[in-house]
Amino acid sequence: MTTELPACRRTVLRGAALAGAAGLGLTACGGSGGGSSDGPTKAVELGAATEVPVGGAKLYRNDKVVVAQPKEGTFKAFSAVCTHAGCVVTSVDGTTITCACHGSQFDADTGAVLQGPATKPLPAVQVTASGGKLTAGPAS
Repeated sequence: MTTELPACRRTVLRGAALAGAAGLGLTACGGSGGGSSDGPTKAVELGAATEVPVGGAKLYRNDKVVVAQPKEGTFKAFSAVCTHAGCVVTSVDGTTITCACHGSQFDADTGAVLQGPATKPLPAVQVTASGGKLTAGPAS
């Protein structure tokens, strides 16, 4: 007699098997990608400072940085690499940063964990605004 797995478990197991077969494995989460969770290792120009809303934040996914502007002209930046499993976070809603891999959420103004499974805050990243442009990472 065979037991049938619940539909949601079958879907998860099937998806895991397909991801492994496609060679995606854990690298989709960045867990073994070897990158730094502290943000850019060199200065990267992000774009116009006006793209970051006052009282909100913007995700620069390709550069693995989240920039918040808690009050006009004040910018704070954090690594966009989740401290739980190394996934790059997927969205920002107001000042809540969300990682869809496992549901962790962070405060964009402080980097603090709002919801686990992450237990460590997002590391701060240096950010400067000059000439209307934002640059993140260590100065060149």
